[in-house]
Formats: sequence, C-alpha cells, structure tokens
Amino acid sequence: MATVSTTDNSAAEAQVTVAYFSMEVGLEDSIPTYSGGLGVLAGDTLRSAADVALPMVAVSLLHRKGYFRQRLDEHGNQTEEQLDWPVSETLAELSPRVSIEIEHRTVILRAWRYDMRGISGHIVPVVLLDADLQPNAPEDCRLTDNLYGGDARYRLCQEVILGIGGVRMLRALGYRNLRRFHMNEGHAALLTVELAFEKSRERGEKTISREAVQAIKPLCVFTTHTPVAAGHDQFPLPLVASIITGYNHAFDERAREFCLNDVLNMTHLALDHSQYVNGVAKRHGEVARTMFAQHNIDSITNGVHAATWAAPAVQAMLDRHIPDWRQDNASLRHVLGVPKREVWNAHGSAKAELLKYVNEATGVAMDPNAFTIGFARRATVWKRADLVFNDLARLEAIHARAGGFQLIFGGKAHPKDESGKALIRRIFEIKEALGTRIRLVYLEEYDMRVARLLTSGADLWLNTPQPPLEASGTSGMKAAINGVPSLSILDGWWVEGCIEGATGWAIGADEGVEADDDRNADAESLYGKLEHVILPMFYADRDRYIDVMRHALALNGSFFNTERMLDQYVRKAYFE
Repeated sequence: MATVSTTDNSAAEAQVTVAYFSMEVGLEDSIPTYSGGLGVLAGDTLRSAADVALPMVAVSLLHRKGYFRQRLDEHGNQTEEQLDWPVSETLAELSPRVSIEIEHRTVILRAWRYDMRGISGHIVPVVLLDADLQPNAPEDCRLTDNLYGGDARYRLCQEVILGIGGVRMLRALGYRNLRRFHMNEGHAALLTVELAFEKSRERGEKTISREAVQAIKPLCVFTTHTPVAAGHDQFPLPLVASIITGYNHAFDERAREFCLNDVLNMTHLALDHSQYVNGVAKRHGEVARTMFAQHNIDSITNGVHAATWAAPAVQAMLDRHIPDWRQDNASLRHVLGVPKREVWNAHGSAKAELLKYVNEATGVAMDPNAFTIGFARRATVWKRADLVFNDLARLEAIHARAGGFQLIFGGKAHPKDESGKALIRRIFEIKEALGTRIRLVYLEEYDMRVARLLTSGADLWLNTPQPPLEASGTSGMKAAINGVPSLSILDGWWVEGCIEGATGWAIGADEGVEADDDRNADAESLYGKLEHVILPMFYADRDRYIDVMRHALALNGSFFNTERMLDQYVRKAYFE
C-alpha cells in the first residue's frame, strides 16, 4: 500500500540507516518511473523493506515524461509516445533545494516524496529528484524528464543528478546517520565521489585522497545486474571532465587513476568503492567473478514481492489456508497441503481475467480451454523471443499431435535498439504466417498491470535467453507466486529454481558460465519438452499438472521473494 506524504518527519529520518539508490523504480501502475525488471525489482525491494520496518530511504529521479508509451501498428512497427503524468497530484513536494554543477552551470534540484507503506504501517520514503524549476536553464530543466533517454551526455548528467545530487538532497532532508548507501546498478556510482568529497572536506583536504576513498568504502554496497558488456555505462573522460565541474579538479586525479583507457566505467567505479558487491543469482555471481576477477563478488538471488504479484483469486486462496503468508512468505510452502481443485480454480479465475483483457485489447478470441503460453521480456536479441518459432512446421505438428496451445507475447524494445524492434516485427510476421492455425498475440504497452495479468493467467511461463546472459530474471518468479510453472533455459535464477518435473522444466542442459548460443539445440529441447511432457500432462494427466503448479508456488514462491532477499541483504551487507 502506498500513500503520499505531506509533512517531513525529522525524528523518523534520524533513525534511517540505509539509503537505496536506483535510476528507476516501479512504484505503482500510474507512475511511469520504471522501464522493466530493474525498476520493478527496486519497487518490490522497497515494498518488502516497508513490510519488515527496515529503516530505509530510497532515491531516484522523477522522470516527468517516463520511459515511453509503446505503440505497435499492424505490422509490429514500434513507435514511442512521451508520457505526461500529474506529478503534483500524485506526490508531495519537499521544501529543500540543493545545487550541483554541470558544465560550470549551477543546477538547482528539488525533490518529491512518495511513501511506500508496509503491512505494519511502516513507511519507506522514496525521494524523486527533479530539475524542472527556475532558475535552471531550459536544457537543464529537461534533465530529469526521460528515463534512459537522450545521448551519452544526457545519461551522464542524469547520473550526476542521481549520485551527487541524491547524496546532497538526503543531507538537506536531515538523513545524517546513514550507514549504508546501496547502489542498485552502476547508474548511481557517482555517489561514491560525493561521499569521498565529503570525507575529504572533513579532513581539510583539497583533493579526494586515497584515504578518503578508503574511509567511505565501508559505507557502500553495490549490486550489479548485467553480464552483458553493453549494459555497463561508460563515458569518455573528456565528456566526464566537461560535465562534472563542481569539485574544482578535486576529482580529476582520482578519475585518471581508476579509469581505464580514458573511459569512466560506472560499474568499475562502484566496484572500486564498495565494501560489499553482489550479483543477483548464484550463476550470475559466478559470471560476474569471471568478468571482474580482481573483486570479491558475492551473490544474493533476486525475488519478487509476493503480495503484489499474486492474483486476487490466488490471494483469496492463500488467505483461506495460510493466513499469515504476507508476513511470512516462507509459509507458502504449505500450499502443498491446499486441495488441488482450489489451486486449479484460483488459476482459472486468473486465466479468465487475462483472456478477457487480451480479447478486448487485441480482438483475438483466445480459447479459455487451450493451453496458454506466456512470454514477456524486454525485446532485445539475446532474450531470443522468437526461439519457440525456430521451426514453424515442427511447432504446428506439435499443436496437432500433442494438444492445441496459444501464445501471448509482450515487451518493449528500447527506442534505439533497432534489432529489438526488428524482433517484434518478426513475431508479427510469424503471427500472419500462422494465421488461425495457432493463436498468437503480441500485447502493446507491457507494464506492471499487464504483467500481473500475464504472469498469473498463463498456464506456462516461457523464458529462452541466450546463456549466460540472464543475470537473474524475475518474470518467472512472478509466475511461480501464482502457481504457474516455467519452461526455461537454465540460466539466471532458474538454475536454482528448476526441479525438473516438480517446479517446471528446463530447456537444454546446464552449460555453466561458458555457455554458447546453440539455438537449434535449445529449440529442439523446447519442442521435445512441450510435445512429450508438458502438453500430454496438461491434457491427459491434469492432476499431475496441478501438482507441478502447487510445487512451483510452494517451493519457488516461498523462496524467490523479496522478503528472503532483503533478509540476506540485511545480514550480509547492511548490518553485518
């Protein structure tokens, strides 16, 4: 539950000890301050922090125009529309103003507050930074408009605002006792520079010394989310020097020292200045240690906020049988004792809600009795959304022999990712080629609201990334909270979550951190499981399929949640 705060609470602020920084955060459906999994994870983390009364404050940017609204034409061509949302009607403006310097200009920042309220009433404040105010230059007013928009200069300016401006705003708001600064990805890495500058000033030094850096290192926690090299923000040093001008050259010497090949890599900056670093799944921790061998990198596997992602019918079922499941997610293991018919009926209600939405949104009459496969990820090539269509003749033969099925897809491509946009067009072309033989839809504007419908209403969750490029993935966890099993490549969280034939099924074998893109072999494995195991079980041995659904919820739902995840952060990183 969330509320808007209208007053500051200095006594509460004095108790806060953890500051959580994220470039994006999924607060609620009507607030477009997220683009996908990273932001939704941040929002789920804050929900669980509020549930367990963790003394935390969060910092992000306001994103007045959001990420973008996706529009798809009949051929699957994606266009982007800017969003406008009523900021002043949704959030409370806070009184402090702080300044940063960008390109030798003073940029004034204000903040808006959103209250994340937990089940016990505890509030985790979310501070959203905003540059759109006088007397800032017009171009500076737009710096907090678009999430992941613009060029490298725009992105670096936003990271200056988040990291440097975020620390200054927290100080202005009275957060003086912070013992940990948690960077959710490298976008916030410049907070380490501001903390070191604070320490240097305390020591009466005019440069950011090695001693100051060592002094702030125990304050910093860094979570890296991507094993894809292109996912790590990098900026040439001349650009950095032209934009970060507020330290009177105090930053210059340190920048040259930790920047390789005259490039500021935000991941390296965060790694070099953090006492605790983690990947977001055990496999991702292994991958990260091969990428950054000189650093000690732990792993804490991601989770989802159970109460947010369980469908209403599933929540009602859980309330009847496990009344304290919201306060104790581990108790979801008792779903194994819930009658199978109740599990199936709850899923049937969720599926009906999904198909109602799909039919209204697309005009395609989906069959409520047909096996329904869901797939929704960011549309980018390595996630291989089209793997299931690798051999259309084989797919149609499976549909005819093993039992009919229908597919529901969704996901946005980044506005500058032309190959991702081409992938969406390809799926539309496949839809036309299949005609009415296999029902296929691609949902426009995949967001948190649609994600709740699809992850709960599908009969099977499909995930086909190119290993080892999946850091964690949380969509399958959302499905599991609803008793929806996964058919997935063994990468990311699924290496831990897959118990073959119990919680779902694996595509291919576990190839470890050196896996290759063996597309044909992966497609063959997918087809084999679908034809010989999953569809026959669904249609001819329904009780067995429901048993898999119960195990998905009981085993994976009880573990892959942000309650467990946050407990690990508390023990390993925040209060160790």
